[in-house]
Amino acid sequence: MDLYDPGTTLLFVLLTVLLVMWSLKSKQPQKIKLPPGPPPLPILGNLFQVERKAPHKSLIKLSEQYGPIFTIWFGRCPAVVLCGCEIMTEALIERGHDFSGRYLLPVFKKLSNGYGLVFSNGERWKQLRRFTLNTLRNFGMGRKSIEERIQEEAQFLVTAIRNKKDTPFSPKFPVRCAVSNIICSIVFGERFDYEDKKFLKLMEMIAENILALSGPWVQIYNNFPMITDFLPGPHKKIFQNAAALKKFINQMIQSHKETFHKDFPRDYIDSFLIKMNEEEHKPDSEFIHRNLLISTMNLFLAGTESTSTTLQWAIQILVKYPQIQEKIHGEIDEVLGSYRRPTMEDRAKMPYTDAVIHEIQRYIDITPMNLPHMMTRDTEFRGYLIPKGTCVIPVISSVLKAASQWETPESFNPNHFLDENGCFKKSEGFMVFSAGKRICPGQSLARMELFLFLTTLLQNFLFNPVIDRKEIDISPIRSGLSAVPKDYEFYAISR
Repeated sequence: MDLYDPGTTLLFVLLTVLLVMWSLKSKQPQKIKLPPGPPPLPILGNLFQVERKAPHKSLIKLSEQYGPIFTIWFGRCPAVVLCGCEIMTEALIERGHDFSGRYLLPVFKKLSNGYGLVFSNGERWKQLRRFTLNTLRNFGMGRKSIEERIQEEAQFLVTAIRNKKDTPFSPKFPVRCAVSNIICSIVFGERFDYEDKKFLKLMEMIAENILALSGPWVQIYNNFPMITDFLPGPHKKIFQNAAALKKFINQMIQSHKETFHKDFPRDYIDSFLIKMNEEEHKPDSEFIHRNLLISTMNLFLAGTESTSTTLQWAIQILVKYPQIQEKIHGEIDEVLGSYRRPTMEDRAKMPYTDAVIHEIQRYIDITPMNLPHMMTRDTEFRGYLIPKGTCVIPVISSVLKAASQWETPESFNPNHFLDENGCFKKSEGFMVFSAGKRICPGQSLARMELFLFLTTLLQNFLFNPVIDRKEIDISPIRSGLSAVPKDYEFYAISR
């Protein structure tokens, strides 16, 4: 929905009137000692100072005026914003415990109510994260067994694309199905066919929710949830899709309950059920059905979306810049040849391909504002006293697009990750998986998927455009919770 059309403007006017009426009956917030920032409007906070299609850009611009740490207001709630590599390292890593909470924005509170792996806090989060990391390792994350599973799924993806028979196609759903099948095998113990209508519907709902969660209506919802709950809009679809996804996962859990054996866990759900049985007489146990449901949903969504979107974007970028695709083809031919499947051991021998993958992740900036953090206790930080429970926004984009970190931050440039000898080089500004205690628990799996899927695709295909390469726009259509790419069709020519 366009926030600047007349209908939406009227909606804003009506919303403002309602808020004024509501605020007259509400207790005004107490002033607290926080970093300075742009003056907020009564009730509306800094809503109109934040660009709705790309809020992170507004925050980075405000940091030029107020410095690397400042405060903005979501309605009546303050949020401390962090911009830049130095302050992010200091807060998330050096002071990691203080900044390790998860702030529940209203949309996430309604979706999870603080249960599950991603949106929990305190002892619940510690127990679920420890259990999840151990379980993912037990089922192969970072090991040879999961590598072989990705290699096998990559061949299914190659077959699906080859069946297009050189006709134009969008890689969006084949790639999403392939990536999702990896986390499905770990969480549910099975994979799904790319033509499975139920599976495709799940993929469609995930795509719809990511688009909606990155849109302007969610900003309105997070500012004024009690009022927006009664208004029509895309936010309604988010909750409908989430309910359908929960129903599917509950069905999978019930099926597991009917068939699992405690001595032979098949997947994440089985392992969680075993833990539930072990702690069934423990009154304060966190291993309960609600945490199983939401944690499984967290893994399913996170394990499907980010890597598949990155691969979708990778194909667009390589089609737009054929010289880069050609150079990767040359490295693949030299190291792998035409038939040998790529392995993770090959990555060290393919520095250019590795650099391109890293640069794709940096350039697309897939989670520009990270998920919001929260202060776990009253904390003195850089001369300010930030109260416990305060929302903290670590703007990842301020690191990934910082002129101090990258030679050409706004341009796609694989040389950011290559030294003068053409060898791969690391960068402290590469924070695509966040940093500190809330760093993505699936980062090793994501790295493995990106390398194996992309090299397998390029070993088998040359991707060409349907339209003029110059018309391919590799900027996002939205950049909120996630950076969402435009959807193009391409030719996949067998090599």
